[in-house]
Parts: sequence; structure tokens; C-alpha cells
Amino acid sequence: MTMVNETVRNAAQDHARRMLEEVSGVVAVVVATTDGFDIASAVTREIDPVRVAALASSISAIGAVVSQEARLGRSRSVTINTDAGFAFLSAVNRADVDLVVNVIANEHAILGQVAYRSGEVARALEAA
Repeated sequence: MTMVNETVRNAAQDHARRMLEEVSGVVAVVVATTDGFDIASAVTREIDPVRVAALASSISAIGAVVSQEARLGRSRSVTINTDAGFAFLSAVNRADVDLVVNVIANEHAILGQVAYRSGEVARALEAA
């Protein structure tokens, strides 16, 4: 398991909570390590942050491989569109630990708002 310092954990928890409260249609925000461990989360319905973290680890790894194979540079995000909403995963590249911000949103959410806000969260966690 990757170790994450308390300052980063606290910042992640604060950003997850604020994004959930402030972005319409967002039902869960899970910040995880790239090896699949949940370090912070905020949810409004029955979503298991531990499972989201584990699955997001695999999904972000696939995104990284695809972007590398296509010679597109480092993967920044992955979007999964569904009938009832979407999942948006953003990479957080830190010197000490890489993280993934996972946002689960319903069909009322606006992808552009979620992408913009996820980018803000990722940059804030990179600087924390």
C-alpha cells in the first residue's frame, strides 16, 4: 500500500467534500492511490469508496497505456459514459505519490463542469 501523508489526505478529503456539495449531479468523489487504495471520499448514495478506488486504479492504468501506445503523452483523464451518468477520473501526479480523483455523476451533471472542477482538484492536490 502506498503511504500518503496526512496533509495530502486532509486536503483530499476537503476537496472531495466541497466538490460533492458544489457541483450539481455529482454523487460521489473518491480520491485514491494508483494502486487502488481509497484515501478520501464523499458520497451521497450507496457507493462503496473502496470498490471505486480499486476499479479506478485499473481504469486509469488502461488509460495510461492507451495514451502511451498512441504516443499522446501522459494520460490526464478518463471518462466513462453510461445510460444514467458518467464517471470521470483525473490523474494527480505528485513527486511522492500518484493519485486518481474519481467522480461519479448522474445524468443531470454537466461533463464540462465536472472535468473543470476535477482538474482544479488535481492541481490543488499536486501542490498540497
